[in-house]
Formats: sequence, C-alpha cells, structure tokens
Amino acid sequence: MISNASFTKDNAAQVGIGTLIIFIAMVLIAAVAASVLIQTSGTLQQQAQSTGKQATQEVSSNLIVKSIEGVRAKTGSTMASNMSLLKVKVGLNVGSSPVDLNQLIITITDGTNTNDLIYANNDKTYGSAMENFSSSNTASVNLGHLLTDTQSPPGANGRYFFTVQKIRDEDVSFSQGNPIMNTGDLVTIYVSVVSDGDTSYTTIDGVTTSGNQKDSNLDLEPRTTVAIVMTPEAGATTMAEFVTPSSYGTRETIQLYP
Repeated sequence: MISNASFTKDNAAQVGIGTLIIFIAMVLIAAVAASVLIQTSGTLQQQAQSTGKQATQEVSSNLIVKSIEGVRAKTGSTMASNMSLLKVKVGLNVGSSPVDLNQLIITITDGTNTNDLIYANNDKTYGSAMENFSSSNTASVNLGHLLTDTQSPPGANGRYFFTVQKIRDEDVSFSQGNPIMNTGDLVTIYVSVVSDGDTSYTTIDGVTTSGNQKDSNLDLEPRTTVAIVMTPEAGATTMAEFVTPSSYGTRETIQLYP
C-alpha cells in the first residue's frame, strides 16, 4: 500500500533590523580576524628576515689572524728586556661580511694582567677618542700617541686603546677615521705591551718615543703565555695564543705567531 506523502513548504525568512545587525557583525568580525592575521604574518615575516640577516652576519663575519710579531724598544743598539709592541696582521675569512674595527674589542692577557682595548677613534666607551688621535694623522703618528700619551680618564693610552695601519685596501674603504674592513683587506693592529721597567728607551719600531712611553700594565718577558681574543660587533670571536721564546737574544723583531 502506497501512501501519499505531503510536504509542507515554509517560505518565511528572517527579516528586519536585528538580522541585518547580526549579519553586519559577522562580516566585521571576519574582517577584523583577517586583518589581524595579515598583520601578524607581516610582522613574523619581518622578524624572520631580520633574524636571518643577523644569523648570517654571526656566521660570516670572521676575522683571521695571519701573524703576530713582537718588537722591542731600543736606544741605539741597547734593547729592552721585554716586548714593547705587538704587530698583529689581520684579514677577513672567505665570504666574510664587512667588519668595523671601530667596534672591535681586543682582550689581551699575559697570564697575570688583562687589558680590554678599543679602537683609538672610538668615543663611546670613555666619552672621547684616544688622546691626540686624529683621523687625518698617519698611522705612524697615531701609534706614537698610543705609546706615549695619557688622558684622564681613563689613563695611559696603551692600556685602553689600539691603533691600526692598512696594508692592502683595494677599494679604498679603510681610513684612520673609518676603519672598515672588506673581503681581501689586510691590516696591522698595533697593541702596546710596554713593561713598567722598559719606559726609558727612545724608539719603538721606528717611532720616536724619547723615553716617554707609558706602562701598558703587561709584561711580555721570555717564556710568557699570551692570549689575544678579538670580539667584533657581529660574528665569531677570534683567538690567538702563543708562548714567547725562551730568549730574545739580540733580535729587535721576533715572530711570535703562528
């Protein structure tokens, strides 16, 4: 037996201002949610790009120490018993990003005392650049001020600063006032290691000091273990460690590293 089914048609719909308000509210909520998602994704993208750039700098910005020479102060043919100056030849590793030596920190220790050195033109740490430093001076003149001058504060220049001389700079990006190293550049970093008993000699590495060189608070006598750590603004630190020879003999300049 087949029964006839009947269907009820309901053509009524919700109308009125209340329904319209609910509809508009749903549209607004969806728009706000979409706006938040778009803004959040944009912020995350910017943060990811910034983090990636910083991570790349940390990996690729690497100084490399090529060699270290020690120089003894002298008067005529009479030489100091200890080292008075370190000449650290530094380049950049393959693929390295540019490095600003004005932001470089060099930490050197003789096993007893430690000096934290900044570039002579850095005026942020102590409120001014190194006493008598000038970006228009030659590297030799600034080296003379590093070895012989004192400012208050912080004190003897050699205890707090280092200076630099360029060796190779094909793109002419490096200057005394703006020491930026690019790939292929090679420089010599001068670090004062004048001992308190060797302050009366007249010349150091061809620079006339007239017996006015200042104590660096370091003593690099024979058989001294020396550690140098270079910390750039971005990138990995570079370390060089060596032991001075058992005797300096009659040599004015001695290869210390490698």
